[in-house]
Amino acid sequence: MNIVDYPDREMLAIDLAQKLAGELRAGLVHEERVTLCVPGGTTPGPIFDDLCAARLDWDRVDVVLNDERWVPETSDRSNTRLLRERLFQDRAAAATMLPLYADAPEPEPVLDALAERLEAHLPIHVLLLGMGADMHTASLFPGADRLAEGLSSKAPILLPMRADGVPEARITFSARVLNDAMNKHVVITGAEKRRVIETAMTLPPDEAPIRAVLDGATIHWAE
Repeated sequence: MNIVDYPDREMLAIDLAQKLAGELRAGLVHEERVTLCVPGGTTPGPIFDDLCAARLDWDRVDVVLNDERWVPETSDRSNTRLLRERLFQDRAAAATMLPLYADAPEPEPVLDALAERLEAHLPIHVLLLGMGADMHTASLFPGADRLAEGLSSKAPILLPMRADGVPEARITFSARVLNDAMNKHVVITGAEKRRVIETAMTLPPDEAPIRAVLDGATIHWAE
C-alpha cells in the first residue's frame, strides 16, 4: 500500500482516470473482457467525468458498483443512477452495467441470482474504492449486522448489509472479493479523511473495515 498526494482534486481526477484507463487497456490485451468496480457517492464523480472519454474498447468493459442501496434506479439515492449520469457517457456509454439491484422489496430473495451472474466477471480487474469518515468501504460498515461474515475469508460474493444510521438495506461485495482485485485503488479527499485512513492502518478490520482491503492498494489523496 502506498499513498499518492496530488496538488488539488482536479489533478487527482485527471491522473487517476488516466491510471484506471491504462489498467483497463492492459487487461484487455490479455482478456476478452475486463471488470471495473467503482464506488458511488460524490467523490468519484469528477474521476468518472474524465474516465468516460478515455480511448479504450469500452464495449469489452463490464462495470459494477462496490455496493448499492436497495432502492430503484429512479431514486435520488441510487448509486446506479449516478453511474449512468457520470460514467456511462461519451465513449464509456458502450460499456456494460452489471446490476446490484433487482425489483424486490428486500435483497435476500434475489441475492443468489445477482451473485451467480457476477461470478463470471470475477476477479475484478480494476477496483476503485472510497472510504467514509467512519472507516467503512463499500457497505462494510463498523457495527453492521453481517460485518463479520463480510470480512471472512470464506465470505460469499455478495451480502445484504444493514447498519444503524443507514436508512435502507444495502448490497455489497465482500472484502474477500474486493481484496482479490488485480489492481486496487482508494480515493479520499480532505484533511479529515487523510487522518482517518492513517488511523485505520493501525486498527483491525472489525473496527476499521477499510483496513481489510488496504494491502496492495494505492491510496489517492488531495486536500
